Order: sequence, then C-alpha cells, then structure tokens
Amino acid sequence: MQLAGKFADPVQAANFPQQVLRWRNQRWAEAVGLGSLSDSSWTKHFARFDPLPANLPQPLAMRYHGHQFGTYNPDLGDGRGFLFAQVRDTAGRLLDLGTKGSGQTPWSRRGDGRLTLKGGVREILAASYLEALGVNTSKAFSLFETGEALERNDEPSPTRASVLVRLSHSHVRFGTFQRCAYLDDREAMADLVNYCVAEFHPDADDPDMSRKACALLERISVATGKMIGQWMAAGFVHGVMNTDNFNITGETFDFGPWRFLAQSDPNFTAAYFDQNGLYRFGRQPVQGGWALQQLASALLLLAEAEDLAPSLAPYEAAYRDSFAAHTHALLGLAPLGDPAKDIGLLQAFYGWMTDSGTSWPQTFFDWFCADESRAAASPQAAFYEHPSFEPVRAALLARTPVRPERLSHAYFQKPKPVSLVIEEVEALWDPIAASDDWSAFTAKTDHIEEARIALGL
Repeated sequence: MQLAGKFADPVQAANFPQQVLRWRNQRWAEAVGLGSLSDSSWTKHFARFDPLPANLPQPLAMRYHGHQFGTYNPDLGDGRGFLFAQVRDTAGRLLDLGTKGSGQTPWSRRGDGRLTLKGGVREILAASYLEALGVNTSKAFSLFETGEALERNDEPSPTRASVLVRLSHSHVRFGTFQRCAYLDDREAMADLVNYCVAEFHPDADDPDMSRKACALLERISVATGKMIGQWMAAGFVHGVMNTDNFNITGETFDFGPWRFLAQSDPNFTAAYFDQNGLYRFGRQPVQGGWALQQLASALLLLAEAEDLAPSLAPYEAAYRDSFAAHTHALLGLAPLGDPAKDIGLLQAFYGWMTDSGTSWPQTFFDWFCADESRAAASPQAAFYEHPSFEPVRAALLARTPVRPERLSHAYFQKPKPVSLVIEEVEALWDPIAASDDWSAFTAKTDHIEEARIALGL
C-alpha cells in the first residue's frame, strides 16, 4: 500500500481462541493465485493473519472521515477491520484483502472490534447473491468462527463471533478524500489522486493535477451510477449509504442492514435506525448523487468548482443507462435501442410490480427470455392474466431474447428462483444458532451459485 504512512495505521490482529473455517471462496482464491493454499495455510493467513509472502508486512487500519446520515463525522476509520494484503486477479486488477471483525484498532472508539457470526453469514449471502445477479460487488473471501461470545443490542446475546475477509477492488472511500480536505492537506490529496488514477482509473491520467482530479471524479461518477443502477434492477437496498461506505471503483461493500425486496416498494427502508427513510430503496439514486457532490467538495483542494461540476454530470446518465441495461440483462432480453421505448418498459414493468405486489425475484425468473410458457406455469401465473399486465407483456414480447439457450439449465426447470428476502435469511440462521446445522445455509449458497452459472451475467 503506497499510501500507508499518510492514510493508515499499522495494527495487530486479535488473538482468537478458536479458528473454525466456515467459508472459503475457492473460485476467487484461484482467481488471485491463492487457490493452492492448504487448510492450515488458509488458517494461518486468514484467521491468525500471518503476512502473505512478499506482501504487506503488517495490517493497516485505514483512516477516513464521512457523512453519516447527513452529519459530518471526522472521528472515523477502520474500527474492526484492516487492509491485510493486496493481490492481482487474472485480469491484472489490484484487489484488496480486507477484514471485518479482526480486533480493535485506534479507530475502534468504544467498540470491541469484533463481528458476529451471523453478520459474517449475512455478508456471504448478500455478496454471493449480488454477484450472481451481475451486480458489481466485493466478494466474501473467508469466514472463521473465533470462539468468542459477543454482547449485541440487535441480536440475542451472547452470540457467536467470527472474522471475515472480503476481496474488493479498492478500499479507498469517498471519506478518504474528505479527510484530506478536512485537514487541508493538499499534498496528501494529490498523492491520493495520483494513486487512485494509477491503480484504478488510468484513463484519467493527466499531467495537470486539476484536470486529473476532475477526470478521476468523472470516472468515479460513472462507476457509482452504474452500481446504483444495478442495485435498483436487482431490488437491493444497501441500507447505510454514508460517504464512508462508497468506494472509488463503484463496488458494493460495507454490508450492514441490507435487504432484498420481496415486492416492489420505493419507500422500503432496510435499517431500523433510519427512521426518516433517508436511505430507502427509491431514494438510493439521489443519495448516490449527493455522495458524489461531497467527493467533489473535497476535491476543491485541487480544482475549481466550475471545473469539477461537469465531472458530476455523467452520473445521471450512467445510472439511467445501467438501470435499463441491467433490467434487460436480468430478463435475458435485448434492449430495443430506442431510449424512450426502453425507459417505457421500465416504467410499465416496475409500476406494474409495485401496483400488483407480485414477488420481485419470481417475476424476473418467470419472464426470463420472455418465455410465456414458463410464465403460465408460475406460482403467480394468475397475476399475468390480469388486464393490467397486458402492456407489460407486449413490451416484453417486443424484445429479442439474448440467451435463450440458458433456459435449458436446471436452474430454470424449477418452479421458483433463488431469493434472499429477510425471512429466508433468518430461517437460515436459526438452525446454525440452535444446533450448528449449516445444511440450509449450504443449500442456499449452492442455489445462488447455480443461479450465477445459469444467468451468466
């Protein structure tokens, strides 16, 4: 990590009494050159956090600031995690191996630096499901149960503890830039921009620092718009869209009180503590734009406002195009290429789902490749016979299936798709908590993997 001295503090991992492996992402381990690690080596590196060869000699707790529910907080940083290592994938991308629940850091404040086992299980499920749905997301890489008992206000306590490792394409947050601005540290901000351009957005390079900062902001605006468009098509509610929970590559991370919609509801709020619905489902696009505005404000340290403002403009188009493209992709259909007609499908489709109260995942599943015979055999086929659905049917049938061969996959031979509504998540956790029975969890992750392969997104 080139910026360690200015943006991170060296820390030590907690010494856990147990290391029981609960999850190993072998597919992604192979993609970053770690697939051949033995179980004992996996434990050594991802539970005891011995450094990987020729990598970071010591974990680094990152420093940052952020707006939390609209209020600026300069007292932030990695309070229960750290950057453990950096690796390259088969495409040559620089990826971070970061932790959650690895112990206290200088930024822990009054926290114990731990993660509940349930929290680790939830992140595996969310990240895996998002990946299956083609959403840009961090990956749950490893999960160990650690043998500690934790007290929590939002879970029956004492509850079991874990340490998670996630694989992400950058941990640099919007709040990292905000910290530089707060400290009025132009040199640190320039170093940060140079690093982010070199490693993550090389096409934004420019010999002039002001132009480089503006170009970087434009790339981040586009990446963020694409990510939120994918969220909206997938029916995903992040829950806590604070500026320290956005990163520069437009990748979903920092999972907390996330939810997937059971039915279309623009006012659905994931976090019980978000009493005003600031981060409700239908407001996510607005909040993404607001977060980018805070990033632009931080970059005023390097560029003028009139130069930065045009770099925010691509966000709305990137969001709109991503939402339309990803809706079509999840339906296995080609857009018509006429923006008005493609947006018209979205308005009719999502409006009908909101009014009818049909299952979000079931509707996408039933109409994949606009196969009417499958829709007629659906558990909710009666909804499709109602006159209100006719404009939606006509719009779907006007489009060309792009992956009809995938309908022969075993996944599409079942009556119902994989889904991850909150009731299912709780049902998966109950046997783990009661009798250490992981069979339902394993069945769900297997079904998610089947969907990933079948959808091919």
